[in-house]
Amino acid sequence: MSPLDNSTLLEKILVNGLITPYFQPIYDLKNGEVYGHEALSRGPKNSALFTPDPLFALAQQEGKLHKLELLCREKALSKFAKLSLEGRLFLNVSASLLASPDHQSGMTLAILNELGLDQKDIVIELSEQHPYDHNGLPRSSVDHYREMGFQVAIDDLGVGYSGLQLWSELQPDIVKIDKHFIKNVDKDEIKREFVRSILTIAQRLNCLLIAEGIETQQELDQLIEIGVTFGQGYFLGRPTETPAFSTHPYLVKHAQRRSQFQEDHAETVQTLCRPTASLQEDSLLEDASQYFKKQPDLMAIPIVNRQHEPVGVVRRNQLHELFSTPYGRALYEHKPVTNLLSYDVLIVESHVSLSSVSTLMTNQEADTLNNEIIVVRDGKFIGIGHLRDLLKRITELKIQNATYSNPLTLLPGNVPIHREVSRRLLANEDFHVAYFDLNDFKPFNDFFGYSKGDAVIQLVGYLIKEFVSTNDNFIGHIGGDDFVVIFGDVNWQHQCEKILVEFARQVREFYSDETLQEGGVWTKTRQGQTLFHPILSLAIGVVQPIPKHCTNHHQVAELAAQAKKSAKQQGGNHLYLQPHIIDDMPELMVSSIVI
Repeated sequence: MSPLDNSTLLEKILVNGLITPYFQPIYDLKNGEVYGHEALSRGPKNSALFTPDPLFALAQQEGKLHKLELLCREKALSKFAKLSLEGRLFLNVSASLLASPDHQSGMTLAILNELGLDQKDIVIELSEQHPYDHNGLPRSSVDHYREMGFQVAIDDLGVGYSGLQLWSELQPDIVKIDKHFIKNVDKDEIKREFVRSILTIAQRLNCLLIAEGIETQQELDQLIEIGVTFGQGYFLGRPTETPAFSTHPYLVKHAQRRSQFQEDHAETVQTLCRPTASLQEDSLLEDASQYFKKQPDLMAIPIVNRQHEPVGVVRRNQLHELFSTPYGRALYEHKPVTNLLSYDVLIVESHVSLSSVSTLMTNQEADTLNNEIIVVRDGKFIGIGHLRDLLKRITELKIQNATYSNPLTLLPGNVPIHREVSRRLLANEDFHVAYFDLNDFKPFNDFFGYSKGDAVIQLVGYLIKEFVSTNDNFIGHIGGDDFVVIFGDVNWQHQCEKILVEFARQVREFYSDETLQEGGVWTKTRQGQTLFHPILSLAIGVVQPIPKHCTNHHQVAELAAQAKKSAKQQGGNHLYLQPHIIDDMPELMVSSIVI
């Protein structure tokens, strides 16, 4: 189509409203829920102006960008309301046009009122590709949207010259990292450092950060490990006319695994519980006063009913304030404690993990956040904990977890693995231990370098996390290319086989066409001898410990190491089940599977 024809088509689009809104989901990476949708506009199908790049480029060239954006905005808002989409709506706005004489102040708000939408759910997304001060736009033009209740986001952070300056001057509510820095972030350390730095700035400025352009599971995993909590991209969901996005299954699975790990390995609130005297509901305020006199450090007294179930607390400061008023003591000291009962207290069962209690505390309203944690067992009062102790212990556990986790994959290391094996042996559980190890990894590392070697290790960790279910299984990273999975799941073999198949397929991406044609790499030994090493493969040795024969984790580790050695001796991507040893005689339970 000629330029003249395109100009005619553009005019037709503007006159007849031939714009179709598409919506792409933005997910909360912590729990897999939809945070919002970005509105993307398309021209007539099967035309040169269907995709946004030529459409908006021509509109800008012909001085009709503002008309096109207003049309796109109106269409997006109407469709968003009609479909009743979840979360916030992100509207793209060319920042340089906000100061345009054609800009209609209040137009967006008027459309929202007509459609019954709340401006708090709308995010004005300013693109750095059109610097906001291009036409001398004052800060007040951007603040205008904030004053009306909209949130403001910077799009494509990292593109153009003014990224950090734009961030500093606009102080947006939301920042989007450009897809250039997300592509291959799992393989590029420089990009990872950039994302970490941006995340640190965002956290300090209380700014929400969204990663754009997530196209692979590996990129997503890396971003989650770095700490990015919101994202969008083709892997999570492509733009569509009729979106029906719900929770993302992959993200939900990750959230379940993190939650399961916390529940399995976190301490419970029982560790914070201190035995504390309580008062019955019919006790008098004078009784409470005497309690406080005898215990100067006591800030609150739990009040229980006849079934010894906590119903609230009486706080020292409130009682002191009441008794300090004229005639306060005389009027109230013989009245029951229920006259001064505070119900805004956190009551939790003793088996609840510290991480769960922390979440409950932080989810409280700021003006009702209190220091006390009432601990119960089967609903009966057993003691009281304090916010200060909770924060202290969680900090200690975070340091401990960081110490015991592998820094490359953030999976639990040797100490948690040993604890888990010991726990299952003590409980006399039926379980399998699978030991994962790469064949010919050192020559690969020497040939391609440590950066690629680390990427392969991360691939193994990613595949294990992807295909091992969260039901009664434990994933650990011993170090280097050695991983362990403790399976309580009877379906362990199928999960291992899927890992082998997918590893055999994906590992080829780390080789050049030349090395793939040769089937591996040639390296020289220290003695100058040239040796050939085939394409990396994965060996999995599996053992089923029998508690009466294995009394500690050291014996289980030795059996698993023997199983791994047997698997490696077979060569290639191999799954090997070590036979049982009963009365020093091998039981006929050998499984040898080659993928």
